[in-house]
Amino acid sequence: MIRKQILKVMLFLFLCLGISQKTSANIESTSEASKTVSLSEFLNEIGEKHKVFFTYSPVLLTGSKLNPSEYQYAKLDLILNKLEKKTSFGFEYLGNNYYVVYHKKEARLKLNKVPAINKVDFAMPKAPIEKQQEIKGTIVDEDGSPLPGASVVKKGTTTGATTDFDGVFTIDAEIGDVLVISYIGFETKTITIDSANMNITLSSGVALSEVVIVGSRNPNRTATESTVPVDVIDMKELNNVAPQVNLNQILNYVAPSFTSNTQTISDGTDHIDPASLRGLGPDQVLVLINGKRRHTSSLINVNGTFGRGSVGTDLNAIPAAAIQRIEVLRDGAAAQYGSDAIAGVINIILNKNVNELTATVTTGANFTKNANDQTGGVDGQTTNVAASYGLPIGTDGGFINFSGDFDVRDEYSRMKEWEGTIFNLYNTVERVANADGYNISNLLDDDVADVIQYTDMAGINRNGATTKDELRTLLSADNTTAELASRGQQRSDYNMRVGQSALRGGRLFANFSMPLDDSGTELYSFAGISSRTGNSAGFYRLPNQSRTYTPAYINGFLPEINSNIKDQSLSVGIKGMIGDWGVDFSNTYGKNSFLYTIGNTFNASMQNASPTFFDAGGFSFSQNTSNLDVTQFFEDVMSGLNIAFGAEYRVENYDIVAGEEASYGQYTSAGQLITIASQAASQDFFGAARPGGSQVFPGFSPKNELSRGRSSVAGYFDTEADISEKFLLSFATRFENYSDFGSTINFKLATRVKATDNLNIRAAVNTGFRAPSLHQINFNSTSTIFDQNGDPQEVGTFANDSRAAKLLGIPELKEETSSSVSLGLTAKIPDANLTVTVDGYFVKINDRVVYTGQFSGPGTGTELDNLLRQANATAASFFANAIDTESKGLDVVITHKTTFGDSWNLKSDLAGTFSKTKKVGDINASQVLRDAGLVDTYFPEDSRVYLEEAVPRTKINLSNSLTSDKLIFFLRNVYFGEVTEATTAISGQQVFGTKLVTDLSVGYKATNALTFTIGANNLFDIYPDRAEDSFGNRSDGRFDWSRRAQQFGIGGRFLFARVSLNLK
Repeated sequence: MIRKQILKVMLFLFLCLGISQKTSANIESTSEASKTVSLSEFLNEIGEKHKVFFTYSPVLLTGSKLNPSEYQYAKLDLILNKLEKKTSFGFEYLGNNYYVVYHKKEARLKLNKVPAINKVDFAMPKAPIEKQQEIKGTIVDEDGSPLPGASVVKKGTTTGATTDFDGVFTIDAEIGDVLVISYIGFETKTITIDSANMNITLSSGVALSEVVIVGSRNPNRTATESTVPVDVIDMKELNNVAPQVNLNQILNYVAPSFTSNTQTISDGTDHIDPASLRGLGPDQVLVLINGKRRHTSSLINVNGTFGRGSVGTDLNAIPAAAIQRIEVLRDGAAAQYGSDAIAGVINIILNKNVNELTATVTTGANFTKNANDQTGGVDGQTTNVAASYGLPIGTDGGFINFSGDFDVRDEYSRMKEWEGTIFNLYNTVERVANADGYNISNLLDDDVADVIQYTDMAGINRNGATTKDELRTLLSADNTTAELASRGQQRSDYNMRVGQSALRGGRLFANFSMPLDDSGTELYSFAGISSRTGNSAGFYRLPNQSRTYTPAYINGFLPEINSNIKDQSLSVGIKGMIGDWGVDFSNTYGKNSFLYTIGNTFNASMQNASPTFFDAGGFSFSQNTSNLDVTQFFEDVMSGLNIAFGAEYRVENYDIVAGEEASYGQYTSAGQLITIASQAASQDFFGAARPGGSQVFPGFSPKNELSRGRSSVAGYFDTEADISEKFLLSFATRFENYSDFGSTINFKLATRVKATDNLNIRAAVNTGFRAPSLHQINFNSTSTIFDQNGDPQEVGTFANDSRAAKLLGIPELKEETSSSVSLGLTAKIPDANLTVTVDGYFVKINDRVVYTGQFSGPGTGTELDNLLRQANATAASFFANAIDTESKGLDVVITHKTTFGDSWNLKSDLAGTFSKTKKVGDINASQVLRDAGLVDTYFPEDSRVYLEEAVPRTKINLSNSLTSDKLIFFLRNVYFGEVTEATTAISGQQVFGTKLVTDLSVGYKATNALTFTIGANNLFDIYPDRAEDSFGNRSDGRFDWSRRAQQFGIGGRFLFARVSLNLK
C-alpha cells in the first residue's frame, strides 16, 4: 500500500494552487532560447504522436522548458525515462493511455504538512468536448480511502477527468454512458452511469504487466515483456482468502510448475517440505529475498520421499505476512544468478507498507471421514496469528516494516490398525511374571528356571522343553490374538503416526530502507529469525522385536523425534548512482540449524541402564554472500540498451554436532561401549543382538562430527538490448570458481520478438552448473530406514570420500552441468480482457547427484562389515553422480478479468504444467561396481521412480475470485496428475490415479477495516487412491496411502475461519 500512499501525497501537491517549481536552467542566449518549448507544449506534442494523455495542474509546469531535439526517440518509454532524469518531474501511468505528471521532490513531503484542496483545474487532452450533463463521483479503495489521481474516461472518447485528493471527480457525460476507471496498482473497472452522483470502489491487485526484478536486470522490464516466463503472485489477496498459511503450500496451489507436498512420515522433511520447479530437484531451485541469495536448509533428505538426496530452501521459515509478492522465474538462470538456478528462481519481495497495520487470525482443522485413525471426526487443529506494521523514516520515503506470525499445529494420523504380529509366547511369559511382581529383566539371563516357572503359570505346554535353546524355539511362536485379549488391548493401540507431525513456532521479519540524499542513494536492510519445534513419530517398536527392551516397555513404544529448527538471516546494502551508473553493494548472511532430541525411546543395548530421552546432536549450515552489482540503461542506444555487471563472493560452512554417548553407542551386556569388533552387543532372549543408539534416530557420534567450509567467487556480465521496438536480445555470462570444485563459465542467450502490439514470442538457451552441496559431500550418519517390506534397517550414510566408498568403488562427487532451451509466447486480447502465456522447455542435466541404494557387507567379517558395525549400521548409502537426466514440459497461464454491474469484479486464472523427467543413457557406475554386479544398487529402481513418477507431472489450477464492496468469493480447483509408488520391485509399482481438489472461501467485509472469512481446502474430502494389498506396499496396515508418492497429502477436508484486520 506504500505506493498508494505516496501517490496520494504526490497528487495532492501537484493539484495545490500556487505550487510551482521554475526550471533551474538558465538560458544562455537568444539562439538557445529559440530552440526550446514549454514542457506543456512538448507533452501535448508527444501525446498526440503516441496517442496518450498527460494530466497535471497547469501551474505545476509554469516556466518549465526544454529542447525537443534532445528527446528524439521512437519509443515513448525512452522519452519519459529521459524526462525523469533531466527534469524534476515524474510520470505515473494510470491506465487507459493516461499519465499523471508530478514533481518528484515535493511528492516526498508528509501529508500532514500540506494544506487542504478546495478546487482544482486540470490540463486535459486537446479534444473537442460537447457540453453534457455533469456527473460527479468519488473513487475509493477497498478500505474506503480516497484515491487521488485516478483516471476516469468515457469509453470510446477522449473525454476524461482525474480525481482530486479526496477522490472526487466531475465529468461531462450522460446517464447510460460507460466510464473506465483505472489507477496504478488497482484493477481497472468499467461501469455504466446510472445516476448523477456515483460512489466507486477499486480493488487492488498485481497485474501481469507489473515491473519485475527477477530474470532481467533492466529496471523497466515487465512480466509479459520478459524473455522468459515469470509469474507474479500477489500475497495480499492469498493471505485473505486462501486456506493455506505456510509458504510452501501456498505456492503449491498457485504457481505453475511448483510442487511441494507434505510427507506422511519422514526425517525432517515433514517440517521442510521438498519443493521443486519443472519437476527438477529441490536443490536446483534458487531462492532470493529482495533479489539477494537466500541460504539453504541444513537438512539433507535421506528418507524415502521425493527429492531424496537433495537440499532445499526452508521456505516455511519466512512468514507469509511479510511478503508483498512472489516472482517465480520458470527458466534456467545460472548465468545470471549462479549455482542452484538450473530449474529457476523464486524471488520473494518483502512488504514496504507504512502507517498500516494488517493482522490475521486463522484457525482450522481436518473435518474428514478418515480423521483419528480412520474413525472420523476432527483432528489436526491449526491456529496461525500473523501481523505486519510499518513506520515511515524521515520525509523522503524511508521505512521500516515488521512482519511475523506464530502458529500451533496438532498432529494427525491416518493409520487404521496394525495388521501384523505383536506378541510371541515369550511376551506372554513376561506378562505373567510381571503380574506376579517379578523383575522380568531376570528372565534374560542363562538361568531358565524362572522362564520355565512362568511358562507353566501361563498355561503354555512346554512339550518337555527345558534348555534355553528349546525354550527359544517354543516361545518364539506368535500369540498376538490371545495376548491382546489378555491385556485388554486392540490392534490400533499399536498404530504408528502416519500423517502430520505436531509443530509450534514463530517467525519475525523486518524490511528497512532509508534514502540518504535526493540522488537516489539508499541504505537498505532486511532480516529474519525463525524458531520451530516439531514432534514426529517413527514406527511403533513392538514387544516381539529385539529392538524393544520389554522390561522398560512391556507393551512396546512409539519413539518420538523432537526437532528444534532455528533460522537467522541478515542482509545490509547500499545503492545509488555513481555518474550515470547504478551501483548496489550488499552483504547477506544466513544460518539454518536442526537439533534433535529423541523421546519416549530406548537404547536397547544398554538394557536397564538406558535413558528414555536423548540429545542426538544435529547439524547447521551457514552462508555469507557479498555482492556488487552495477547497471546502466542507455536510452539513446538503439531502442534502449541495459548493461549490468558485478561480482559475488560467497563463504559456506556445514557443521555436524555429536549427541550424547547413549544416543549413538552400542553396549555389551556388561554395559561397556563397543569400540572394537571383538566386543559383543547385549542380546534379547532369543540371542539376537540388540541395536545401539536411540531408537528411531541414532545420534551423531564424534566420528560423524565435523566442520567443513568452502568459498566461491564469481563475476558476471549481463546485457539486454532493444534492437528495435519489436526485437529484444539479451546475453548473460558468468564465471564462477569454487575452492573445492574449480571453475566454470556459463551463458544465457534470450530473445523476444514483438509480433504485434499484443503478441510476443520469446526464446532462451542457457547452460548451468551446480556444485554438490557441502551437505552432500560431508553428511555422514546412521538412521533407521525401512526396507521394501517395512522392516527397519539401520542404514549408515557415508561420506563420498570415506573408506567404505573406496571399498565399494563409489566415484568421488563432481559438479552437475546442464543445458536448456525454452520457447514461448505471451498474448493479450484486450477486447476479451485475456492474457495468455505458453512456454515449452527442455533441460538436460549431466552427472546428477542422487542418493544411492543400500549396500550390505557379505557378513564374513570383511573390512566393510566392520565399518558397518562400527557405524551401528547393517547397510551403507552414499551420494553420487549416478545418472544423466532430461526434462521437458509445457507451462500455460491464462488470466481473465471482467466486471458485473457496478460493483462486482471477477478475476480468473488458469495455470497448467505438463512435464516429464527421465533418466537417459547408462548409469555412471565405476568398473568396480560393474564387476561386483552392484550397478542396480548404485541407482536402484525406486530411485528412478522418485525421479520420474513420484510427483504429479501434470497439474492444472483454475482460480476464480469474485469481489464486491462487501463480499469476496474464492473458488479454486486443482487437478493433480497420476503418480507411481517408488519401489525396487516393479511388481509393487502401483499407479495412483488423477484427482481434483476444490478450495472454496467466502469473505465478508464487516467494515473497511474488518473482514471475516470462512472456507475449505479440499471441500469434497478427496483422498489419493488407497494402496492395494496386491502390490504389497501396505506394510501390514501401516500405509493405506502411499508413503513414497504424494499428490496433495492425506489430510482430507480442512475447514478454516479467519479474521482479518486492516488499520490505516
